[in-house]
Amino acid sequence: MMTNPTAQKGESQLRAASATGRVKLDELAYHLGLSKSTVSRALNGYSDISDATRKRVEVTARKMGYRPLSHAQAIRTGKVRAIAMVINGEEPDRHNPFLQDFLSGACEAASSFDWTMTISTAKSEKDMLKVLGRLVEERKADGFILPRTEVDDARVEYLRELKVPFILYGRTGYGQAAAMENTSWFDISGETAIRNAVIRLAEFGHSSIGYVGSDPKFNYSHLRRDGYVDGLKAAGLEFDPELIRDGARTREEGALEARALMNLKNPPTAIVFATDLAALGCYSVCRDLDLEIGRDVSVIGYDGIPECQYVSPGLTTFSVDSHRAGERLATLLIRQTRGEQPKDLRELSEAVLIERQSDGPPRLTSEDLALKIVNLNDHNRGGDRL
Repeated sequence: MMTNPTAQKGESQLRAASATGRVKLDELAYHLGLSKSTVSRALNGYSDISDATRKRVEVTARKMGYRPLSHAQAIRTGKVRAIAMVINGEEPDRHNPFLQDFLSGACEAASSFDWTMTISTAKSEKDMLKVLGRLVEERKADGFILPRTEVDDARVEYLRELKVPFILYGRTGYGQAAAMENTSWFDISGETAIRNAVIRLAEFGHSSIGYVGSDPKFNYSHLRRDGYVDGLKAAGLEFDPELIRDGARTREEGALEARALMNLKNPPTAIVFATDLAALGCYSVCRDLDLEIGRDVSVIGYDGIPECQYVSPGLTTFSVDSHRAGERLATLLIRQTRGEQPKDLRELSEAVLIERQSDGPPRLTSEDLALKIVNLNDHNRGGDRL
């Protein structure tokens, strides 16, 4: 019986792989019927390899359990097959579950490419560039996800100067058309969600709708405020600058701005908040003023954080799929490191309305609401004198 020497060699290689527990590149190439060079270039994302071949190689590599030696690969390609994100330790919501969902999505996407995800923390905003620079210098990452983009974002210019790939979670350069040139990003259209929130409230019968925005240094804050203004126009309501407050990112700040709106001569019967955390601050204000959320004052938030379903009444909000956001950002960033142009790697997604009990038709007019608040304040002051 005749034997095939090449086949015998391949079988012996696979037996050796089983014995050592590690599949080698030449064994993977033999199994695919491709040259080692082609397999190596496919795994490292070279543009001269077709998508069909690259996917075939990646799928087979995963099935066979092939794992490249990271240090050898870094020397050969200049890549460590890792992406990174630096979190600002001063962020008020850094411990929220949506961050965990986001990181889970990013890590799963990176793993699907046989890449790793590095998470670092900066002590402050000033410390951010130092941490980014250290990760670049130590070759800990081939690219970066930049969350919470600012209107004038120092991280963008810094990484551009270093010629290091990055992708924005959000957009930047509000009002500057040229600011987005040659930049990749993934974002949720918060402006569309806020616009729809205003229209929803107007359809319930509200004619006085307030808005509490976030910190104006962030690009999303301006976009969501634009959505509020567009919503008023679409609903045929007049714009009243008194009904707009800014700078609320925490419950405490949300409560402060909500109280300021309720103390107006003509308070709004509904309030749209740029973030859920700020919206949750409105609950304590309404409780103090003996106002029933969902009837005396309607409230709508944005983000979809888990706390929204546990307050009473449940907060109506526009929910963001943080897991998918992390997955898309990691995927687009890895594609960029493989040579795709940043301007071709942009995606805009939508938030999903979660209807709960915090909004509905108004029970009081703005004038009646003001009178109820004044009477309560007078009653409280009388009680204090007693």
